[in-house]
Amino acid sequence: MARRASSQAQPGKGSKADPAAELARFLKAHPGTLHVDAFLPDMNGNPRGKRFPAHEAAKIWTGAVQLPFCLYFLDATGEDLDPGGRSELRGDPDGNAWPVPGTLVPVPWAPEPTAQVLLTMPEQANQPCLVDPRQVLGQLAQRFANRGLTPVVAVEMEFYLMDRKRGSMGEPLPPISPATGAPDNARQLYSIAGLDIYADFVRDVAATAKAQNIPASTAIAENSPGQFEINLTHCADPVAACDHAVLLRRIIKSVAPRHGFAATFMAKPFLDKAGSGMHVHCSLVDDKGRNLFDNGKEDGTALLRHAIGGLIATTPEAMLLLAPNLNSYRRYKAGALAPMAPSWGYNNRSVAFRVPAGAAKARRVEHRIAGADANPYLALAAVLAGMLHGIEKKLDPGKPATTDVSGEIDRNTPFRWHEAIDKLRKAKVLPQYIDSGYLALYADAKEAEMHKFNAAISPQEHAWYL
Repeated sequence: MARRASSQAQPGKGSKADPAAELARFLKAHPGTLHVDAFLPDMNGNPRGKRFPAHEAAKIWTGAVQLPFCLYFLDATGEDLDPGGRSELRGDPDGNAWPVPGTLVPVPWAPEPTAQVLLTMPEQANQPCLVDPRQVLGQLAQRFANRGLTPVVAVEMEFYLMDRKRGSMGEPLPPISPATGAPDNARQLYSIAGLDIYADFVRDVAATAKAQNIPASTAIAENSPGQFEINLTHCADPVAACDHAVLLRRIIKSVAPRHGFAATFMAKPFLDKAGSGMHVHCSLVDDKGRNLFDNGKEDGTALLRHAIGGLIATTPEAMLLLAPNLNSYRRYKAGALAPMAPSWGYNNRSVAFRVPAGAAKARRVEHRIAGADANPYLALAAVLAGMLHGIEKKLDPGKPATTDVSGEIDRNTPFRWHEAIDKLRKAKVLPQYIDSGYLALYADAKEAEMHKFNAAISPQEHAWYL
């Protein structure tokens, strides 16, 4: 079980230790370091920040790094659309960013000796609501801690390797196989030979993850050509688990070009191939480390079923956090392995909330709805909010599915972008667990992004209507 207890600590002033001691130790171990990249993940999980010369990097640890709050709610193209008048109308204010303890690491793919550190903004007093997804999730994790509960979490993300070139319409192309030199069109689910073909890439990702203290583990060749999954180990700190996911995504996208590929976590880059999901595994332990979902039997405890009942109840409101953009909704298709109903079951991959088989001590829920394009902090916040709601209300999930339910569609769950935005705006339960101001900001930001997307003329419109 990977732990990083310091992720929930408030960094910065007030610490008895030298705040720059981490930097001093790092530079002593890596004396040739020229730059330090300091960044925070935005609403879409993309890194935003600054690059400092190593000799000026100490300011990062003294709170002297100021970044505009709007970085947290930029759209997918990196533009500030001033959602709800929260940036430009307020003078585009800055906030003080602090380094997340334990995240200062080397950047092996950089052309010059470089380090990176993750930033967060714990002090947001001059904002109308929280804007840092780490803090949004951290507040929810604290509510579990107040009940003597700790979520133990692992995030799994699927992704595609692609050719670095694009098609004539800008569409992605399959990767060039290192084995044949031709486009890879082989479907190799769980194929060891498929992993062997891309072994240099997989090894480089593993080595880079180790250098950056990211607990990456199993690598899997997934359901389509060039599709893979590299898992993360379970972590008894929800925020740290999402730090791992964000940083692993950065590793994969940065290492891929060194091997002649591009990598994407787009939910549905190819219409005729499998989508890429983000599966979240979660159990709950008490202050003695006991798994509260484990009763020594296959069915698990009543607490497990209550948690699933809450996930079922909150799924319609939570969809926009799990599927953040237009392409996200192309992944949902009846009969595929992307659930279209908040179903549950034991050892059944067709359901939304799966209780995996295996040792009773590892009893957990696997949440299978989110796309790989979701912000891990916000997706996990949606998962934990649902679980806590079910536990507090002792909700009954109903009977588990024992057959293939992948063809079932829940008409109350929004599977279109605009419907998900509207459902979140009208949410009644989710705001009881996730900052209501942040949910309103998120809905405003996604609606602005949707209007911007719809304002463009697509090539298909020209093909059909010109």
